[in-house]
Amino acid sequence: MTTLRMSSNWVDGDLFFDREVELRLLRERVENGTHTLLTAQHRMGKTSLARQLLRLLEEDGEFASVFVDLEGAMDAGDAVAEMAIQARPLQSARRRIATQLRNSVRGIRDNIEELGVSELRVKFRAGLDAGNWQRIGDQVFEALAANDRPVVLAVDELPILVNRLLKGHEYRVTPERLAATDAFMGWLRRCCQTYEGRVCLIISGSVGLEPVLSQARLSAHANVYTALDLGPWPHEVAVECLVALGRGYGVCIPDEIRREMCHRLRCCVPHHVQLFFRHLYEHLVREQRNEATLDDVELVYVRYLLSVRGQASLVHYEERLRMVLGDEGYTEALSLLSEAVVNGGLLTHRIIELYRGEAVETGEEDSVATALYVLQHDGYLEESEGGYAFVSGLLEDWWSARHGQSFTSITNW
Repeated sequence: MTTLRMSSNWVDGDLFFDREVELRLLRERVENGTHTLLTAQHRMGKTSLARQLLRLLEEDGEFASVFVDLEGAMDAGDAVAEMAIQARPLQSARRRIATQLRNSVRGIRDNIEELGVSELRVKFRAGLDAGNWQRIGDQVFEALAANDRPVVLAVDELPILVNRLLKGHEYRVTPERLAATDAFMGWLRRCCQTYEGRVCLIISGSVGLEPVLSQARLSAHANVYTALDLGPWPHEVAVECLVALGRGYGVCIPDEIRREMCHRLRCCVPHHVQLFFRHLYEHLVREQRNEATLDDVELVYVRYLLSVRGQASLVHYEERLRMVLGDEGYTEALSLLSEAVVNGGLLTHRIIELYRGEAVETGEEDSVATALYVLQHDGYLEESEGGYAFVSGLLEDWWSARHGQSFTSITNW
């Protein structure tokens, strides 16, 4: 398979590159009825993998599929409404969901089939509240289970919704939010167990589900899902992708140039490989040349990938940390990452102990452990000799350019 799209969006079909092994493993999970949690750092291609599998399953005709994106969902009612709307094309769900709409939403009679998706979503959501979302959600799963073929339900950005349920917009856990999160995740787990063999879930998201649940001591709700880790491309695969991109866009990137690009990235996140190529390609177009040099790689890497105007995708790494950790944990994580960059890329055990000592004095004993757990789980840092090192060379260099000059290490306080 090859990819010729330079985009941050998910890809499928002929644009989907590599991942045959992960596709096979995920398909085996589905065929065995195993509910799966896709885990990987940001921009690794979890959504693309799930969508590609759904496309192949539909083509084979053994399974039906439903894809639900919950990034914009604010609560359990939004989630149930989105599941219902996306499940509606299934024959088993169409009549049941139409009945739900007539029973729960005033003003809807016989013109349901004429409503557009957006209008239908708004009307359906208006009929859901804290008192009935579980009952209607149960009916949605009953409809899925009644389909003539087993249904694969892929739920994207579930962790974002769970984090929002738990912490709200100010990133603060309250007893009410904790109860709402417990109720929603408990309901979803019960549905997985009740309709096992008829409905198989694939969960994914741009933040990790386990760190969010662990902060609320609700990790048991994730036990129904078996994790499947999606790692970075090996350098050889990234090189093949760059070959395909160069061929597709009519530019020459010699082998030493491709390998230098991978060396700088270190961790070949698919999106970062394509991002590097896009900036290199556009630079060559501006220069009216079609062959890249090592000087071009240096210029593009520093001027575009590491610049302040550089990358919304890398700023996104910071935003996701704040979302998962809240303001205090976010500050702790920023400090730990900055300590790593001013110490040659390594967060040493000695530095960690100093931060733990500070946390004990302020009554935040768990803050360092929580931040370090999230940084490892979501692919920022990995264990190394003497401490923890950046996984991504790009992220390390970008973080150094963004924070390294202004940061004062705890050893100099």
